[in-house]
Amino acid sequence: MKKTIDKPFLVATIILVITGFFIFSSASLGLLTRGGNAYSNAAFSQTFFGLFLGTVAMVALMRVPYKFWKKHAFSVFVGAMVLTALVFVPHLGFEHGGAKRWLVIMGQSFQPSEFLKIAFIIYFSAWASSMKEKIGTFRYGLLPFLVIIGLVGIVLLLQPDTDTFMVTFFAGLGIFLTAGGKWKHIFLLLLCSVVVIFIIASFRPYVKQRITTFINPTQNGLTSGYQIQQSLIAIGSGGFTGRGFGQSIQKFNFLPEPIGDSIFAVAAEEFGFVGASGILFLFIVFAFRGLKIASKTEDLFGRLLIVGIVILVVSQAFVNIGAMLGVLPLTGIPLPFVSHGGTALLITLAEVGIILNVSKNQKKS
Repeated sequence: MKKTIDKPFLVATIILVITGFFIFSSASLGLLTRGGNAYSNAAFSQTFFGLFLGTVAMVALMRVPYKFWKKHAFSVFVGAMVLTALVFVPHLGFEHGGAKRWLVIMGQSFQPSEFLKIAFIIYFSAWASSMKEKIGTFRYGLLPFLVIIGLVGIVLLLQPDTDTFMVTFFAGLGIFLTAGGKWKHIFLLLLCSVVVIFIIASFRPYVKQRITTFINPTQNGLTSGYQIQQSLIAIGSGGFTGRGFGQSIQKFNFLPEPIGDSIFAVAAEEFGFVGASGILFLFIVFAFRGLKIASKTEDLFGRLLIVGIVILVVSQAFVNIGAMLGVLPLTGIPLPFVSHGGTALLITLAEVGIILNVSKNQKKS
């Protein structure tokens, strides 16, 4: 019998991609008032590197047996670590806003941490699936997890890229728990993460500033509190049905990063409560269907792979949306499938291709 991919999950992804492209197209118009080649560069990157190459990657990885990644997991992880570390090499790494997160090769910039996120999931899923009942122990479970995520943390926090490390850590927790990790270890990890956040905040003023702004968003309305206030204005002015496609006012010289982490506010202004709820619903469907595939996958590595990818994508989406609504601190995390970032969209669609390949092996209900 011919094995087929999970069509509902593919349809949910296609709807997310199409919705995201329309929202991005409208939000990017705000760049026209900012001069330069910002609009054309963003449109080219999102369309060619993200949408076109991402679709090619998704279709290609649908056909690559997912167990291939288990065989080469260590090499993929080491390669991604080295690639990400290259941002610190002069003339290769590109610095923007005080952060070294990009590589520039042949005139094109990309963010190697996007590769590191999926590489970590592949390697940790392969490792956890080989541990079986030992993962519930401190020596063979919690300690190795701390070492692996610690290596990722060193590379990301030095850039600094606290946001990417945070969602990667969440994905790792999901894999660890699904593989058989004990809840007491999970609580210990969460406690440690809170301590780490406070330590980082004491050494990184911008992290501390985000926390204080979250507690009191009206403070420093022209500086640290500016983005959240403009975001809430945009979301509130959208009302129930929105101003209409392309009619956002806040994307013109008001919202910082209207095609980046503020793009949900643009969508809420143009499509209102109905449209904003629709975006949330699409990510919930993506998560539900992805986890359903995982629950029907007998192979532990395949199951962990899906859990890690789904948590990575959906936690990033909810953190972004929560920040724009003011219920979570601002993070700078983009909205998957929607925000500008050719590399991010390319890798996200590649991850979908991996899930679709695993779905060919799920038990039929």
